[in-house]
Amino acid sequence: MSGRAAPASGARARARRLALQALYRWQLNACEWQELVQEFSTDAQALRADQSYFRNLIAGICTQHRELDQELTPLLDRKPSELDPIEHAALLIGSYELRHQPEIPFRVVINEAVGLARRFGATDGYKFVNGVLDRAARL
Repeated sequence: MSGRAAPASGARARARRLALQALYRWQLNACEWQELVQEFSTDAQALRADQSYFRNLIAGICTQHRELDQELTPLLDRKPSELDPIEHAALLIGSYELRHQPEIPFRVVINEAVGLARRFGATDGYKFVNGVLDRAARL
């Protein structure tokens, strides 16, 4: 691995973490995606995150969340609106990346989403996220 690859992936991981927090907030208190980007761009984590990637995630997920939820629905055991907000945010990030970032290996997408759910979600929520995204990656 080159010396440049690790910082870039770390910056993307921080962008995903920031996106998870922003999407959690958005689910509880909806607003325009631009407001989320502005609000979370001042967060201390944002300074070390890939700002462009964060913005693309938020813009894409917020504008396409209905389509992403429709694609996820057959893979879920309940409606997207009934999901835990952290699990839902991790699934939205993962499904968006699977759909729109084909250059990112699907295993990386799944591992990142599972890591977010493990760190911020309910006790076994990461297992649910793993199962759903694993099935989504096979479609």
